[in-house]
Amino acid sequence: MKQVLFILLFLFPFISTAQTKLVLLGTGTPFADPERSGPSLAIVVGNHSYLVDAGPGLVRRAAAAYNKGQQGLQADQLRTLFLTHLHSDHTAGLSDLIFTPAVLDRNTPLRVFGPKGTKKMVQHTQKAFKEDMEIRIHGLEFGNALGYQVQVHEITPGIIYQDSLIRVKAFRVKHGAWKEAFGFRFETADKIIVVSGDCTYSEELIEQAKGADILVHEVYSSIGLNKREQRWKNYHSTFHTSPEQLGLIAKLAQPKLLVLTHQLFFGTPPDQLLKEVQNAYQGKVVQGNDLDVFD
Repeated sequence: MKQVLFILLFLFPFISTAQTKLVLLGTGTPFADPERSGPSLAIVVGNHSYLVDAGPGLVRRAAAAYNKGQQGLQADQLRTLFLTHLHSDHTAGLSDLIFTPAVLDRNTPLRVFGPKGTKKMVQHTQKAFKEDMEIRIHGLEFGNALGYQVQVHEITPGIIYQDSLIRVKAFRVKHGAWKEAFGFRFETADKIIVVSGDCTYSEELIEQAKGADILVHEVYSSIGLNKREQRWKNYHSTFHTSPEQLGLIAKLAQPKLLVLTHQLFFGTPPDQLLKEVQNAYQGKVVQGNDLDVFD
């Protein structure tokens, strides 16, 4: 029966015609900007949410989006997460995502799809909070043990997840010294949304983003970076994407909309970074902010 279902989903993947939305939960970086939570976003299809990355503040930003009318983002419905890579700013909210929704009556295991090393990270996190879990599950809260469980799937390039609403494809990107860094292509009945993750110029990303309705991509300010000391110039130019590189990526991929996130301003005004990107790319581009919704 499972094999038959898989074949049906592969041939006719999208049973639902529910509208797909992109919700930016956190658009920040390691810089402690109080206006921008750590990197995280949600692809929302009808009442179902699919999270990408778990930056600090993820669960509360999701709650804020839900309070603004975005369905599927209430805490107990946060059930599926895709990790682009294991940098701390993309995973520091993982413990929050494991435990807070469990306390708030999530009744099913959290599913996490991420690179090699994700399983160890989850196991060590659960070990660190072992006493907390035991008290909440076996104490007067009578917590649901299923809500505290995590099913980890360590990924390789290709289709990594599929259900009647969405198909998710992982592809490798270049993020400095990280051996395991991915972008994701989300396909639904009405949208193709591609998320770059953290990376520098990537031909594979260009290929995956062709024809996308939305490309969500990181970027740094070249003007701002030029003001920093040499070690940071070396680092960011190797690990991240300049406006010039992003302009070329967007020209070749031609997404209907380019959304900027994980924006490294380095002290430059946000509109200056936007101008840098617009100078390199004349298509439709917007700066992402926490709780922005694109549908």
